[in-house]
Amino acid sequence: MALLELKRASPTLPHTDAAGVIEGYASLFGVADDGRDIVMAGAFTRSLARRGAKGVKMLWQHNAAEPIGVWTSIVEDAKGLKVSGRLDLSIARAREALSLIRGGAIDGLSIGFRVKNARTDKRSGLRRLLEIDLWEISVVTFPMQTLARISAVKKAPLQTPQARNAAFVRLQAQAAAMRFQHRLRMLQSARL
Repeated sequence: MALLELKRASPTLPHTDAAGVIEGYASLFGVADDGRDIVMAGAFTRSLARRGAKGVKMLWQHNAAEPIGVWTSIVEDAKGLKVSGRLDLSIARAREALSLIRGGAIDGLSIGFRVKNARTDKRSGLRRLLEIDLWEISVVTFPMQTLARISAVKKAPLQTPQARNAAFVRLQAQAAAMRFQHRLRMLQSARL
């Protein structure tokens, strides 16, 4: 009687020193985008004061069902909306995004927002966005504002001892579950 075989990849956890930190500009002030909108300096001030970086979601391609990390810093400077965030490498899509970013295939950033105050120039058709309620910033292939780009990909500092301990506990639980499954298969095969 042949024994039941089960082959699977061993569970892997992200390396503690490989968390992808990205930086760049999600929006530039005074620059028309492909939708004929121009974000004006100060447009994000109230929204950022209300939400903070933690209240703005990091998404993949504006898909609300695919968050890929967290924004750790979002500030307005003289140039535009400067952002820094960390991809959550426990999520497959975030690992894919990091690989594409590091390979140069993806480098766009794009904002998802509600317009609170805007003025449209009748002659040019350009809409000046004076106040924006910022909801999300996405890593995208084609940003509406062509200069909104990721400018740096860094390795995050080593995880805290608490995060390393949590990862170790998860790994121990996965190993225990695999041992249990192996024993169960052995008992099942013994009954046959």
